[in-house]
Amino acid sequence: MAEDIRRDFEAVASRWDSNPTRVKIARDVGDAIMREVKLSPQMDVLDYGCGTGLLAMQLQSHVHSVSGADSSPAMVAVLQDKITTLKPGNVSTQLVDFERGAHASGTYDLIVSSMVTHHIPDTAELFKEWQRLLKPHGQIAFADLDAEDGSFHGDNTGVFHLGFDRAKLRELLLAAGFSSVRESTATSVRKEIGGQPREFPVFLIVAQLP
Repeated sequence: MAEDIRRDFEAVASRWDSNPTRVKIARDVGDAIMREVKLSPQMDVLDYGCGTGLLAMQLQSHVHSVSGADSSPAMVAVLQDKITTLKPGNVSTQLVDFERGAHASGTYDLIVSSMVTHHIPDTAELFKEWQRLLKPHGQIAFADLDAEDGSFHGDNTGVFHLGFDRAKLRELLLAAGFSSVRESTATSVRKEIGGQPREFPVFLIVAQLP
């Protein structure tokens, strides 16, 4: 299943940013992060599951550095092309796949992630991985879908969670050692399902290490 996910992202990486819905989600999530987290020029940030770097490039001018980490070489290559072209000076990339032992490197003041968590089978293990990568008192800010019936993706290959219950995520975060857990709605995605418009809310959860 993990290989199916990787192949899928490899196939769509070059045209990922041409989808206005994806671009809007990333922009709205970035705006929500900037509302909910006090960014500073001293912050080192990890964008976990960065894809083509839409979120990383939005945040980079507000922080010291952003490292974009993803398991798809093609997605990382698109971000690397942006870095080469735009020369932000503080954005780097790394290939990761913690389920296969390829862990992210570095330590960070903030880990951000957008629409990634539903692709990870074991959410609790993901939270432990993020905890490992954080500096003392570091924060996470991640966005994903509220619980839904499977209609959002259509093809649910590689989708391990049909959205999430926010209260259950709070429990998992507290169990993983995080505190100060708070949630908000970052955006909502409108899609036509069976000829009818549907709204799919996207949450942002922020938590901090004690």
